[in-house]
Amino acid sequence: MKDLDALFKHFLRDIYYAEQKIIKALPKMIEKADSTALSDAFTKHLRETEGQVETLDKVFALLDLKPKGETCPAINGILEEGEEIMKECEDPDACDAGMIAAAQAVEHYEITRYGTMVAWAKELGMPEAATHLQSILDQEYAADEALDRLAEGRLNREAA
Repeated sequence: MKDLDALFKHFLRDIYYAEQKIIKALPKMIEKADSTALSDAFTKHLRETEGQVETLDKVFALLDLKPKGETCPAINGILEEGEEIMKECEDPDACDAGMIAAAQAVEHYEITRYGTMVAWAKELGMPEAATHLQSILDQEYAADEALDRLAEGRLNREAA
């Protein structure tokens, strides 16, 4: 990665891989969720994530690149931790609280990546790419806030 452009493209492939992995992980979380509200939130975010991949496809097209992912050890680790919570947690309410924590770790990772990529796209003179990435970033912030509301509103108390 010799310059910012190459680093931007690396991050684009990294987040593309991450979104694909998230699409595979969310159905398991939907099924495992005890709370209907949490299941609904995960279902909504699955649909958003599928749309985000389509948006990333547009960014790849703007750069005349083939959409492809690059292994992201960070997202792999975060998702593995979420899998562990789902397998080992016996109390359904505690499991929901743990899945929210795992989902928020994913959201926070995505927020840092997309925030950086928006700034770099602007710096590199890619305003259309920046707009697409900002739309995804806005969805990630909204998903994180929705998870906060679920946790603070009821689920953490039930787990306690």
